[in-house]
Amino acid sequence: MTGTPRPDVPQPGHYERQQAGRRPRFPGFDVLDQAQHWDQVTRDLVTSRLKPGSRTTFFDEKEIPCARALLNLLTGQQDDPAIPVLEMVGTRLAAGETDGWRYDDMPEDGQAWRDSLGYLDEDSRARCGLPFAEAPEPDQLEVIQAVQDRQSGDWHGLNAAHVWSLWTRYACTARYSHPHAWNEIGFSGPAYPRGYKNAGVDKLEGYEVRDARPSGDPIREGA
Repeated sequence: MTGTPRPDVPQPGHYERQQAGRRPRFPGFDVLDQAQHWDQVTRDLVTSRLKPGSRTTFFDEKEIPCARALLNLLTGQQDDPAIPVLEMVGTRLAAGETDGWRYDDMPEDGQAWRDSLGYLDEDSRARCGLPFAEAPEPDQLEVIQAVQDRQSGDWHGLNAAHVWSLWTRYACTARYSHPHAWNEIGFSGPAYPRGYKNAGVDKLEGYEVRDARPSGDPIREGA
């Protein structure tokens, strides 16, 4: 992290040390340096995402390994799960914080998660004789790719496209609500109450950082 240590914000941990060894797209940028400009409610909410509960309050002991493996694969964190996507998704489901809608051919989100995790384990055992969380990564990828490839076809009585939507909506919402992900994409965080003064294409606030590799493809580069 940059700047003077902030007593109200957790100090550098594993993620920051890991990122220090990479060539960042937004060198020197840390959104939490701006936390002092956010209102207290916003600051508490954002910083709470740095250290969520050590276990989820929604998924049970049998579901946690499967959900963790799935969410880390979907967010590209299978080698280094730095952002606690599972805990964030579990906390959200436990609180009943859904998107406010669901497909009419799908159960409520919580039940759809439980059902689909069970079906993943079934498919994994059929493929390699192991539950999803214990399967080799190539088998895990094949199992979830088969769900996406079905598109709107049937998958254990569910619309496969709607299952894929459920998984990716929750995974992406969790990952990109975390300040570590904001640093990766150069997002400067909440605008309230300070606001922005340099609105316009290619204009930056004084605390924002320009992309060091604007023509680079983050997918191909693994950035």
